[in-house]
Amino acid sequence: MQRGGPAGGPPPPARGAPHGGPPPVRRGGAGTEAFRAAARRWTTGVAVITARHGEEVFAKTVSSLCTLSLDPLLVSVAVSVRSPLAAAVRADGRFAVSVLAGHQEPLARHFAVPGAGRAHRPFTAAPVRDRATGVPVLDDCLAWFDCNLHAELPGGDHAVLVGRVVAADAVPGEPLIYHHGEYRSLAHPPIPSTGART
Repeated sequence: MQRGGPAGGPPPPARGAPHGGPPPVRRGGAGTEAFRAAARRWTTGVAVITARHGEEVFAKTVSSLCTLSLDPLLVSVAVSVRSPLAAAVRADGRFAVSVLAGHQEPLARHFAVPGAGRAHRPFTAAPVRDRATGVPVLDDCLAWFDCNLHAELPGGDHAVLVGRVVAADAVPGEPLIYHHGEYRSLAHPPIPSTGART
């Protein structure tokens, strides 16, 4: 038996919906998979957080960078509570964040691999330069923040590291973007600003 309306016509209203109206809204569950699916639609920039403790240096790709405050100057980034990088930040009290440019996708992929961002001095996985706190920042990145640890906040299976920025800089260029599990770049001209502040 054929389902739907007459050939060339609209289908009948969905069961439970008002005649001719839209079907009822399906509410998603709050399970892990639904959460991940929703989170993958959130487009972010890509950054690498770095830390130093003793003779070891650490680096990890993250998409959780957030600028928090102008007074004082604060940023935050979330990393796994079990990450050796988080332990290094706790012990040493400083970290840096390098915002990646569009051509730095290979670095993003490299430092996303567990264990790939841990090394003894000198740090040879990528060209770097020590900044004010002595923590390395990636060369040729789009922007960077050099921070002292201001606070560590609980975030479930992640630690939210809040950094008080002591130095920062930026250069013109295109950012590396992460959306729906893939690295991307800006393919269209920017939308003109409306002057709204966030």
